[in-house]
Amino acid sequence: MKIVLLGPPGAGKGTQGARLSEIYGIPQISTGEILRKTVEERTVLGKQVGEIIGKGQLVPDALIVSIIEERIAKEDCQRGFILDGFPRTVDQAVELERVLPGSVDVTVYLNVPDEVVIKRLSGRLTCKSCGAVFAKEDIALCPVCNGPLYQREDDQKSTVEHRIRVYMEHTAPLVDFYRCRNKLANIDGTGELDDVFERVEREISQVVE
Repeated sequence: MKIVLLGPPGAGKGTQGARLSEIYGIPQISTGEILRKTVEERTVLGKQVGEIIGKGQLVPDALIVSIIEERIAKEDCQRGFILDGFPRTVDQAVELERVLPGSVDVTVYLNVPDEVVIKRLSGRLTCKSCGAVFAKEDIALCPVCNGPLYQREDDQKSTVEHRIRVYMEHTAPLVDFYRCRNKLANIDGTGELDDVFERVEREISQVVE
């Protein structure tokens, strides 16, 4: 089972992907996590990627495609995988079809309005130690590992608004790309997490059958 998670920043792709990974026993491949690890290593490439991500811009296609191609070739992806954060452009989707025989089985599109995205992202904190994410509340330490919480630069309101504009220009066209290939599951991504997941699983179960 090869799944692509598609949707605007803050749509819940990471959360839904983690649940799908557990149920189907296939890895969730998050380009965001891979890139953040690169930034943390503070190499020349890491610094370049950090500047790009901090501004809410897209990392160059050649770099992302190379990372994904290397990752899906690993043994744990033989039964399938979940792509979270890739492809982000039609050009990347075309490249994915080139390197992936048979392309993907289904693209789960989490459809979430802009105002909901802005509220979600600008109202969350991230743990510096374990990376867990929480809604902004009157807490200073991570409930999971007791690490310090902070607001990522790309979660600040002005950057979130820019990320949405970038998404609409570069990533939104993927909806039609996969719809034309009859591989799009259009999911209402608003509401409680459990309700959204029920909608996602219902669509994917039809593909599995």
